[in-house]
Amino acid sequence: MYDKIIGLLISGTGETFYMVVVSTLISYILGIPLGIVVYVTDKNGISKNSFVNKIVGLVINLVRSIPFLILLVAILPFTRAIVGTTIGSSATIVPLVVAATPFVARMVEASLKEVDHGVVEAAQAMGSTNLQIICKVLVPEARPSLLVGMTIAFTTILGYSAMAGFVGGGGLGAIAVNYGYYRYQTGVMLTTVAMLVIIVQIFQEGGLILASKIDKRIKR
Repeated sequence: MYDKIIGLLISGTGETFYMVVVSTLISYILGIPLGIVVYVTDKNGISKNSFVNKIVGLVINLVRSIPFLILLVAILPFTRAIVGTTIGSSATIVPLVVAATPFVARMVEASLKEVDHGVVEAAQAMGSTNLQIICKVLVPEARPSLLVGMTIAFTTILGYSAMAGFVGGGGLGAIAVNYGYYRYQTGVMLTTVAMLVIIVQIFQEGGLILASKIDKRIKR
């Protein structure tokens, strides 16, 4: 019995890492461009465009306002169309990405707003194009903040993945629901919670250490 539970926990941990890491990477691939668009088209941005800014901002806010479990169920047909199924760890990645991308976009926007505007003005005075300013000034200067934001996003997506266990998602969340909740195995529930906490702490501390190492403002 214990061997079976240990095997399930090991398998569930692997599935959780798979879901969360892949979802975080895809969310950042999609969220960084969205965050940049919102930032540069703002009234104080380098390429002001109120129409684009409001439309993109509205879409981001709309998706962010939907609770994750409701979103997960609402896009089941879309999930099935993408991966061919609505259960399991691979299927869970689709709603995780849909839910996390707007969150990442807002975090990217906030990170870019922390960049000293004087650096941007200096680049403009030197004749840099908007694309050069984005790629060579804004993103490099915002890297420490972006890394801290990624650790926060990872923690948020991890929480979403655990909730997905209630509707057929895989990973530690599914084990906590199927064994800890439905079968009243409190020990399994507490173990999954402890493992989720450990995963969060590892990524949180690792992200903060990495951010401090590349932050030029921190003296060593």
